[in-house]
Formats: sequence, structure tokens, C-alpha cells
Amino acid sequence: MSYTEQDRTLALAGVFQAAHMVQMVANRGLAESSSMEASIFSLFQTQPDTVMAVFDGGATGVGTGLRQILALIEGQKIRDTEQLRYVLDLMKLERKLTARPAMLAQVADGIEEARPLLKTHPLLHATVLSHLAELYTQTISELHPRILVRGEPAYLEMPQNVNRIRSLLLAGIRAAMLWRQVGGRQWRTFLFPGRVRTAAYALLEG
Repeated sequence: MSYTEQDRTLALAGVFQAAHMVQMVANRGLAESSSMEASIFSLFQTQPDTVMAVFDGGATGVGTGLRQILALIEGQKIRDTEQLRYVLDLMKLERKLTARPAMLAQVADGIEEARPLLKTHPLLHATVLSHLAELYTQTISELHPRILVRGEPAYLEMPQNVNRIRSLLLAGIRAAMLWRQVGGRQWRTFLFPGRVRTAAYALLEG
């Protein structure tokens, strides 16, 4: 199957969105619920028909991530080195996870174990996020180097925020895997930012 620049940009936006949401939770103790829902939703889309179907709301679901990409490309804000670090670290961890078939299968099994919870709980319910966070701890946390999340200690010490962050990191890795599967490459993104910019605007405009 051939994929388009919009497919790759959509998946990349999923990575940026997860990274941005992690920053929000770590530094402010909150994150936009619709964006977070779209990211968590993606974890349960194991056999999507299209890249758009991975995120709840399609391009709208990762609108935050698309805007983060555009802000970076267009220089609308000072280069966010922390966000870029999270994005690159998520991509590195995805490659390491893919190289560990047994762990990858463990992650897939853990997500399937969480699926029944969605029949009685919303995506962002504490029970769902606790399960996903524990899955992250039992798998991804064993890979090195670990992602070091910085933020306000008062927020980082709250168990519910720890669960949100770990769940979002798991979603970021899922998006990074999708990005690679549809032909995403780091050199391609940075060598041809104009293509990514055009695709991002097209997605936002619908």
C-alpha cells in the first residue's frame, strides 16, 4: 500500500501531540481532554483501514500536534528543545521496541486486556490510564535510555499525572510506529519541511 505525505504528517502529528500533552501535564497538571482522548484512542486502533482512522476525529483529533509542527517549521515560537527531545526519544524507543518482538507482543496483549474496560469506562478514566501506565512500566520502562520527563515537582508527584504521562508516552510510541510504517524518516522531515507544512495545512483545513 502506498502512503501520502498527509499520511506521514498525520502520524508525525500524533508523536508531537503526545509530546506536547506530556509537557502540559508535567508543567501545568492538566491537558486538553479532546487531544488526550485522541492520543489514547489511537492505542486501541490495531487494525485501522486508514491512517486517518487511527486518531479519534481524524485530522481534527491531532490538530494540536499539527499546530505544534507548524509552529516549529514556521518559527512561530522559540525552538522547543524539550518537546523535540521527547519526540526524538519516542522515535528511538519505538525502534528499540520493534527490535524486541516479545516485548512488542506483551504491549499488544496488555492493550487488548485493557479493551474491555472501555465498555464501562471513558478513555480518560483513571482505571484505563492506570492500566496503560502499568503496561508502560512493565515494558517500555525497561528500554534505555529512559525518557526523563521534566516539570513541576508538585504535578509530577501526583499519581494520576504519572499515569497520564506514561499513557501518553505509550501513545507517542504508537504514533512513532505508525509514522515509520507509512514511510516516515527523520531526514525526510527535516530536509523537506515545506512538504510537511503543506500537508499539515491541508489536514487542518480539512
